[in-house]
Parts: sequence; structure tokens; C-alpha cells
Amino acid sequence: MIKINLLPQRKPRRQADPGQQQVALGALGIMALFAGIYFGYHRGIQTKYNQLRQTDSGLEADNAKKRTEVDKGKALQNVVESAEERSKAIAKLVKAKSVPAHLLQELSDILTPGRSPTMTKEMATRTSDGPKGDPNRRFDPLWDPKHVWISSFSEKGGVFTLSGGAQSDADVTQVAKRLQASIYFMEVTPRGGERVTDANGSVSYYQFTITGKVVY
Repeated sequence: MIKINLLPQRKPRRQADPGQQQVALGALGIMALFAGIYFGYHRGIQTKYNQLRQTDSGLEADNAKKRTEVDKGKALQNVVESAEERSKAIAKLVKAKSVPAHLLQELSDILTPGRSPTMTKEMATRTSDGPKGDPNRRFDPLWDPKHVWISSFSEKGGVFTLSGGAQSDADVTQVAKRLQASIYFMEVTPRGGERVTDANGSVSYYQFTITGKVVY
């Protein structure tokens, strides 16, 4: 008798192709290689780059600090040189017998920090910042006279001529307003000026002349 088996027969499992296994292993090896390059080389370079950037930032800050110190040193040197020039100018004025002593003293007070010109009570009111003050007569009490130096001061027949240098035109205005407020000077008039450069070509300043009459 013939027997018929109606049950599904199991197919034998196909074993993996050795060639496919090698390809898969090769792909995994390449991926592992790239991962090693990224984490081992690229991240090391990135870390070194970040360290160099931090070092560069520190050097920039240090250079900026040193540049500021150099600028302060130059400014201090300019102040010292201006003070020396002013002292020399005042010494020359003291030796000039033609200029009355009280005028020299007044000029010295005007060019001394923290001092004001000798004024009448009325003039003191006009130069104040109160309601009776005159804006055209008012001068800045905090102005630094170190910004101005005198090169010459002459007086003849009651007329004086003052020449010198300043950092700006505004400094000349402060000198003129103080002379106008003083009881020892009258008809004070700035005669204009110009921006010039010293012989070395390194310092630029404002050269000015002020004229007026003196009160003996």
C-alpha cells in the first residue's frame, strides 16, 4: 500500500555563506577603525585646539594690559614734562623785572590746581553756577591747569601778551576766563591759535596767544 504524508516537511536550515560572513566582519572592522580614528585622533586634536584658544585668549588679555600700562606711562611722562615746562616758564617770569610781582603771583595761582583767581565779590557771584551767575563768565572749578603751559609773558605800557601751549582749545578758554575774572587783568582777549606738532613730530598741541590790559 502506498502511504501519503500530508504533513509539511521542514526545510533544512541554510547555513550562512562564508563569503557574506567575511563581508559583514570586514564592514564591522572598518566601522571600528573609523570610530577609533574619530575618538582617538579627532577628539585629541579638538582638545588641543581648545587649549590653544585658551592660551591665545590669555596672551591677548596680557598684551592688552601691557598696552594700557604703556599708555599710562606715556601719559604720566607727558604730565611730568608739562609740569617741568610750566615751572621753567614761571621761573623765567620771576626773573623778568619788568613784570610786577603781584601779576606773576596771580598768574601762578591761576595755573595752580585747586586755586582760583583773585576776584571781587560781584565777580565771584557772576562766575558761580547760582541763579545770578553768568554762563559767559563761568569757569570750570575742576579744570586741570596741567593741560596748559606758558612759554612767555610780557607787559608794556599796561598791555600784556601771554603765549603758550595747551592740549586743546577748551583749555585756552579756561585760562582766558580766569584772567577775565581776576582783579589784576581786564579786556582779556584770546587771539586765536593753531594746532602744531613738536620738533620730534610725536606730540600735537594747541599753540595760543592771549592779550589784555593789566591793573596795577
